[in-house]
Amino acid sequence: MKRPRLLAPSRIIKKTPTSKGGGRNRDYLVSESYYAIAEGSKSFAFASLLFDRDTRQRAWLLYHWCRRCDDLADGQELGGEMAEVHNVKEAEDTVQGIRALTRRSLDGQPTLDLAFDSFGMVAAEVGLTMDMANDVIAGFSLDAQGWQPRSEPEMMRYCYHVAGAVGVMMAKVMQAPNDSWVYDRACDLGLAFQLANIARDIVDDDAAGRCYLPQEWLAEADIKPGEHAKPHNRFKLAAVAVRLVSLMDLYADAARLGAAKLSFRSRWAVLSATRIYTAIGHKVLDRGQLAWNKRVTIGKFAKLGHVIAAFWEALVNRPDQPEHMPPYTREDLRPLKGW
Repeated sequence: MKRPRLLAPSRIIKKTPTSKGGGRNRDYLVSESYYAIAEGSKSFAFASLLFDRDTRQRAWLLYHWCRRCDDLADGQELGGEMAEVHNVKEAEDTVQGIRALTRRSLDGQPTLDLAFDSFGMVAAEVGLTMDMANDVIAGFSLDAQGWQPRSEPEMMRYCYHVAGAVGVMMAKVMQAPNDSWVYDRACDLGLAFQLANIARDIVDDDAAGRCYLPQEWLAEADIKPGEHAKPHNRFKLAAVAVRLVSLMDLYADAARLGAAKLSFRSRWAVLSATRIYTAIGHKVLDRGQLAWNKRVTIGKFAKLGHVIAAFWEALVNRPDQPEHMPPYTREDLRPLKGW
């Protein structure tokens, strides 16, 4: 019996050529990535301008991938309103699609998606790996499952996957010293940022069917399950926010130690972002029970003040040694035990 004949002999079928960024023009990817960060996070866009040119562009390329993955997982656009998760299987399929496109981008294959091609470009330039990407994608997988933390360590592990792991990638982008201690501090910075985000977005997250506050914390505050965002619980919720911001400050102080090891421009950018993001957390505290009536933002003049203060902090470069280091390390948080 004859075998079916191929439409073309195998010897003349050519593999898709590999090229960083999927063969896309780098300047075009950088331009599109800047648009993504300018629309998706004005605070990060503002701070990124302080980097040297190469680091700035690479930070934009990495952000483009992070923003796109987050939007795909959340059913939103450039950080807009999140869609409520209804179909867990469909959400998990989306995460698997993110993983497949990311792997393809790292292999130098075109993905037909600018954000993933941007990731392929920056990964090739600074040595980002699939293991690093998988740590971030694991956070999207948790969201796809409609997951909620039961305890503080579980909340912190989630923060690692969606932000601490990105901090590790940024350390590569900034060409930080190849030292695990420095990478731990970069992770700390991401954790601080995410804790500020959680404090600011409690009510918005609830509207999308999500809660990143530990169930144990809510029980201790005498808040019934599913009612933490109700107006009558805002006084109690403000007390929970105190715990979030206290953790945020611990991780931000530790991150400053790592920033001291960076080049001046990178140190200035990191310290500026740290001041801006911790200001968000402190503003939540200052507003108390009114913190969630209107989204907390930091105005342009306030940001400029933080940038000026960060300049002198970066110039002196003598961070205070925190009285206590954060309770959870990168190694504590990275394993997906039981998840």
